[in-house]
Amino acid sequence: MRERTKFILLAFVFLAFYYIPFDHSSIRSGALEAFMMAQEYAQKHILTCLVPAFFIAGAISCFVSQAAVMKYFGAQANKILSYSVASISGTILAVCSCTVLPIFAGIYRQGAGIGPATAFLYSGPAINVLAIILTAKVLGWKLGLARALGAILFSVVVGLAMAYIYRKEEKEKTQGKIILPDEETKERPLWKETIYILTLVLILIFAAWAKPQEDSVFWMDIYKIHWYVTIGLLIMLVLILWNWFKKDELLTWVDASWGFAKQIIPLLFAGVLVAGFLLGRPDSNQGIVPSRYIAYLVGGNSLGANLFASISAALMYFATLTEVPILQGLIGSGMGQGPALALLLAGPALSLPSMLVIRSVIGTKKTLVYVSLVVLMSTISGILYGNIVE
Repeated sequence: MRERTKFILLAFVFLAFYYIPFDHSSIRSGALEAFMMAQEYAQKHILTCLVPAFFIAGAISCFVSQAAVMKYFGAQANKILSYSVASISGTILAVCSCTVLPIFAGIYRQGAGIGPATAFLYSGPAINVLAIILTAKVLGWKLGLARALGAILFSVVVGLAMAYIYRKEEKEKTQGKIILPDEETKERPLWKETIYILTLVLILIFAAWAKPQEDSVFWMDIYKIHWYVTIGLLIMLVLILWNWFKKDELLTWVDASWGFAKQIIPLLFAGVLVAGFLLGRPDSNQGIVPSRYIAYLVGGNSLGANLFASISAALMYFATLTEVPILQGLIGSGMGQGPALALLLAGPALSLPSMLVIRSVIGTKKTLVYVSLVVLMSTISGILYGNIVE
């Protein structure tokens, strides 16, 4: 089967190069956009977003016990506690749909239930405080408030729906778990590992801090010092690793982080190339699908307009905060308020690159169900919001 797959892949590549009309202007533009988007992603997001996220995921898989994950995120964990923590995680992690993937993979493989894990997966990029504030300032407080409330509610509903759909599988998985030792039996106290992981999370937050609007004084002040804070945190991390960890533990951590990188980076770049080819970069929209067609299809507040906005947003890649200026342009071209909210709820939480990675972690069926739930709920929310404000 593996050799057959290789043959099909080679045949597909051959036929693509044989038949694609590269002399056509739109194909050339789309191909250029694909590689420019991949370059932009490599320059702006790999070092500051994904690399810290890989090390966080590696730390979770190595130093966070399965018993602790099961206690707070397992299928049998307290529902109020697990979904409350998962649903507000985005207020802490200012990440995009791709950066959250290594952390999601880490907690899921450590035994987190499919419900809390997918709630965290949605919440991470969807409830970015800075993005919500920017949405309210640029697009209006109503849309900003609807985005914030919708994202928190979504993460809980999506997680509960996934847990209910796969309740039998989750029950079987829980019954097969081996109870691991409590935290007190470990050589290193819990508070040290908490500080260690918190330092990694803060490095991710400040290294990936995006430049806000010029008139956002508070956020701009933080942006001006974010590299100094990041360097200070890196020095603190070095001291923590030197004093609290053994050499073999550090090697295990690096190996685990590299394992996540090997799995995720190739799929991300493949998805980024496809998304760039079809839709272009966020600031250019020069893919083979012109942006004016998208604006034309999402005018008004019909079911079709909201559904199309949700599906399009789910396929596109949005770097942190880029969805706001994109949406500003689309609204200026006639996009309805309902489809605008649908895009805000589906876009930051999903992308074609992230779907490929999610599939490698939880499988094809669960990924399709998760994506369908996000698209469906985004569509319904867009229709309701559009009817209220219009």
